[in-house]
Amino acid sequence: MHSAARMKPTPLKILFIAVALSLVCCCRATESRVLSIAGTHFQLDGQPFPYTAVSFFNAIYNPAFNRSSESRKASIARFQKYGINVLRVWCQWDNLRGFVDVSPECTLYQPDGSLRPANVAALKAVISDANDLGVVVQVVLFSQESWHDGIKLSAEAEDRAITDLTRELLPYRNVVFQIWNEFSQRVLDHAKTIRAVDPRRIVTNSPGGSSVLGDAAQNEALDYLTPHTSRQDVGQPWEIAPKEIAYLLARYRKPVVDDEPARNGTSKFGGPKGETSPYDHILQIMKVWELGAYICYHHDMFQTGYGTSACPQNGIPDPEFSPYHRKVFEFVALRDRYQSELR
Repeated sequence: MHSAARMKPTPLKILFIAVALSLVCCCRATESRVLSIAGTHFQLDGQPFPYTAVSFFNAIYNPAFNRSSESRKASIARFQKYGINVLRVWCQWDNLRGFVDVSPECTLYQPDGSLRPANVAALKAVISDANDLGVVVQVVLFSQESWHDGIKLSAEAEDRAITDLTRELLPYRNVVFQIWNEFSQRVLDHAKTIRAVDPRRIVTNSPGGSSVLGDAAQNEALDYLTPHTSRQDVGQPWEIAPKEIAYLLARYRKPVVDDEPARNGTSKFGGPKGETSPYDHILQIMKVWELGAYICYHHDMFQTGYGTSACPQNGIPDPEFSPYHRKVFEFVALRDRYQSELR
């Protein structure tokens, strides 16, 4: 009785098995789109690409999103309606902070660095469906949240994980790798490991928390830059962050993405201590666009967990769920009206 109970598959395992079977049984008809860089701008299949991302950290592990290919594509199309063409997803969603969908199973890596096949299959399913719709996936390999919660791989395990995952994703050219979320451990080593397997893979890193713009060595080595610019604790982000972006553009002459425009919602996890307005973010985004740079919109639709007012019941960061965020998304949807410098 006890042994049988232990062998009973969890809902998450059932989800990943279904995803893996669907990948085996279904042939992908769409050839992979190719993201590339020209100067300080992105291109997709050789055409200008206005990189506009959203934080969907739990995308690999969310049951509602991954119920079927059709459900994934419906959610992705909903993001596209609001101007989003890049999903920022995390390989490690195993921290101890109570975020939506976190669990010890929500990681691509075993402790020895070997990959979890079902989770990798789930990631490939997300990438493939995004590719069909002309969407890019920014894959975050490691998270400082897991690291600081004591969930770490050894150097040897990190190398194995990166080598194997890079090899697994070789066919998918609508993918970029972000080495860390808010951390700078072994960045140059990891970039070298990736390029040894896939010299054409576009690689970036989020070097630290807000206001950390990265050291010269990694900024010169990376293909594009994705800092978390300054937030409310140092002043008005819509004034400070564009100056930081302008500095990086001028010094390194490569694309720059404001990876998490100034935070909103809970004061935990680096969030604001005072009231914010959607127009704080709209002003910041507009100024970043005017510089010829790009954005990844961050939000609080995952941080406080299921059953809280800030989080959708299904755990998907729906642009229409929150009146606060919807104002920002409605502005982002007008990107082509205002982002003339990138056309």
